[in-house]
Amino acid sequence: MKRTQYAVIGLGRFGSSLAKELVKLGHEVLGIDQDEEAVDEMSEVLTHVVVADSTDEEVLRSLGIRNFDCVVVAIGSDIQASILTAILLKDVGVKKVVAKALSELHGKVLNKIGVDRVIYPERDMGIRVAHQLVSPNLLDFIELSKDYTIAELAVPKRMSGWTLRDLNLRAKYGCSVVAINKKQGVIIAPTAVDILEEQDIMVVIGTNAQIELFEHDIA
Repeated sequence: MKRTQYAVIGLGRFGSSLAKELVKLGHEVLGIDQDEEAVDEMSEVLTHVVVADSTDEEVLRSLGIRNFDCVVVAIGSDIQASILTAILLKDVGVKKVVAKALSELHGKVLNKIGVDRVIYPERDMGIRVAHQLVSPNLLDFIELSKDYTIAELAVPKRMSGWTLRDLNLRAKYGCSVVAINKKQGVIIAPTAVDILEEQDIMVVIGTNAQIELFEHDIA
């Protein structure tokens, strides 16, 4: 199986963390930054690293950037460099460009120039932490779209011994349990007779409103 090749442009806190995790997951990663110190720090960790100016088209072409499966623009505070880099990556024919946005306006510009996926790390982490603070049973959640969410919820003590049929989640709330993470392993696509135990983790999919209502009722 061919390993996916990634390039991460910008090796600040977000970019370096992302690049390291991609390597851990078994992929090849090229790290690019203008800061020689940042590049040196990652030289032992990533597949390749290079000091380069990503706003220079000739430099990008010389790196063979169009041959990478995905390029992530993780440039920190320089919005102009982020936008120009994204434009050049699309121009040279990179298959998939993902870019970090520092604000909603920055994100809108990146969408307009054809970036395949715009991410908002600070905003998304803030939203995640807020949800976890107000809902003690919520361990994690991912927004699949503006309307749909997948959430990890801990089973409270009072539900221990219930089956999914007893829970009747689909009829009451409209959402579904797609997996149960138990101490002995994960049950994918659980059935109505599967029994919940305290501190099992339910993976639930549904609309934001459905999951919020369910969260509220089990809190």
